[in-house]
Amino acid sequence: MIELLILYVLTKKELTMYAILKAIMDNFATYTQPSFGAIKPALTRLEKEGFIHSRKAMSEGGKLSGFYSITEEGKKELKHLLLEKLSANPLQFNSASKIKLSCASYLAQDERSAMFSQIKTKALEHQYTAKNTLENESNSLSFYQKILLDNSICEYKNFISIIEGLEKENS
Repeated sequence: MIELLILYVLTKKELTMYAILKAIMDNFATYTQPSFGAIKPALTRLEKEGFIHSRKAMSEGGKLSGFYSITEEGKKELKHLLLEKLSANPLQFNSASKIKLSCASYLAQDERSAMFSQIKTKALEHQYTAKNTLENESNSLSFYQKILLDNSICEYKNFISIIEGLEKENS
């Protein structure tokens, strides 16, 4: 997911490593908070694969800094990452889907529609699983587990409503 975030913030303008982390935190801190130590290896991977380009130049502070920009191949990779299948793991799904929805403006209308459909389908699956777990009489769920499952069901319902609103806005 760090690669998606880096590529997305680089679609706006060329940035230093520090500015990339700041842009990610400014835009996505609610969903993820990558460390500075995660940025450098991701930048190295992205540059090696030809998705970004780096150059050395003097920063505003008068220090020699590395500046990163996205390549045409990087723009294609960003679209690929936005449209790739989501994890079946609910924890990973929750943060990844919100990040992808936050980046939806980068995609063409038909690509957004496909992404919305994929996210909605997966959210419905997770909601169904939570409902089945809660309603299964053979489960010996504690009071706390039942409350949390009920809350998850409500959260998925709200999230699905948001996606449906985005689908209407996109059509």
